[in-house]
Amino acid sequence: MRLYRASSFIFPRSLQLRIFAVCFVATHLPLLGFIIWAAATHRLDPTGVLVVVGATVLGLALALAGIFALLAPIHLAAKALNEAEEGQVPSVPLVSGNDLVARLLAGINRAAQSTAERMRSLQRDAVQDPLTSVLNRRGLLAQLDAMPEHHTAGALALVDLDHFKLVNDLLGHETGDRVLHDFAHRLVAAVRRTDMVARWGGEEFLIYFPGATEAVAQAVLMRIAERLRADPLAHVGDRPLSFSAGTTAASRGTFDEATRRADAALYEAKHRGRARILSSAELRI
Repeated sequence: MRLYRASSFIFPRSLQLRIFAVCFVATHLPLLGFIIWAAATHRLDPTGVLVVVGATVLGLALALAGIFALLAPIHLAAKALNEAEEGQVPSVPLVSGNDLVARLLAGINRAAQSTAERMRSLQRDAVQDPLTSVLNRRGLLAQLDAMPEHHTAGALALVDLDHFKLVNDLLGHETGDRVLHDFAHRLVAAVRRTDMVARWGGEEFLIYFPGATEAVAQAVLMRIAERLRADPLAHVGDRPLSFSAGTTAASRGTFDEATRRADAALYEAKHRGRARILSSAELRI
């Protein structure tokens, strides 16, 4: 580092030219020594001197070209680091061998791929529930906002596992996590690809059925409930785990209000004994 810092005043913006300057001095010292010796001993041959000087100049030109070519990967490495700093994912060509440049480029590639993977993971975690792998609240709202206005009318359901606290208390949190994960996957398997399933919080899930009626949403939930009875995810005491749900019609412009209606229907379903699906329309009867 001492020579690097000491030579920084020479071509401060070009490492290649600084290396060339060092080579220039080093290669011309023998030539200068030869000319001084020849002059001092009266053996100076102008023709010979011209030949040596010409060969030296040619060698310097080749050296300069070689230095620029050999240090080109350093420019690629610097460019890649700048791209990474700007949030891009740089791609640096790998070179064969195990010299300093090859190791530098390989290290930058590894760092770039690792950074890209961490960024993808952070982006994924921002919209996806890590336990169940379905959308989280933010992810569902983001997808809803991205939908065209004319595709946002549909039905909404809030689904809550009954007595889930007892699953954690009696069977352990590991079993509780497995139940949440498996239940979320049953929800995803039962709905259409265009439907959205999100973990809304705790053991509560929200399902949005774009373009569907509330009757369609209730029919899907009933099929899920039937499978849960036939193939329970867990038992609370001597009873298979069940869920309660509240449904309502919804659209993007009234999504918050629809969520409140579905939540009120879910609360009433719990109040009426759980293990049932209730429409918000029934609350007004």
